[in-house]
Amino acid sequence: MAEVKSGDTVHIHYTGTLTDGSTFDSSQGRDPLEFVVGSGQIIPGLDTALPGMNVGDKKTVNIDSAEAYGPVNPEMRQAVPREGIPAEIPLEIGTQLQMQTPDGQALPVTVVEVDDATVTLDANHPLAGKDLQFDIELVKIA
Repeated sequence: MAEVKSGDTVHIHYTGTLTDGSTFDSSQGRDPLEFVVGSGQIIPGLDTALPGMNVGDKKTVNIDSAEAYGPVNPEMRQAVPREGIPAEIPLEIGTQLQMQTPDGQALPVTVVEVDDATVTLDANHPLAGKDLQFDIELVKIA
């Protein structure tokens, strides 16, 4: 039976949870996730867990934040003047917005603090700084 190796295209089913047990993503009810092992298409900690698996194998993988979405970068948080944000944009904590970088790239941000003068936006990935757990099943090696 063929084992997964770097460069293989694989299909996996997965459920990703936080250390408190809450699910943040799952392929349940969807097609399996397809990607090339070792290509950098997925987080490093999950990528390195696949070599050696056979079709039908299941495993649980615990991934430190450094091998997932990295640490929280304080420089990715910015307070902006409240008057600089159009009145029709909701500013509740947790609201996800999209900003544009000076070079025109879309940058997703989350509202993390609001006061009378400023709105603090966080451009860190929502899972930055979090340790993750994945239950994975290798469905296919293409």
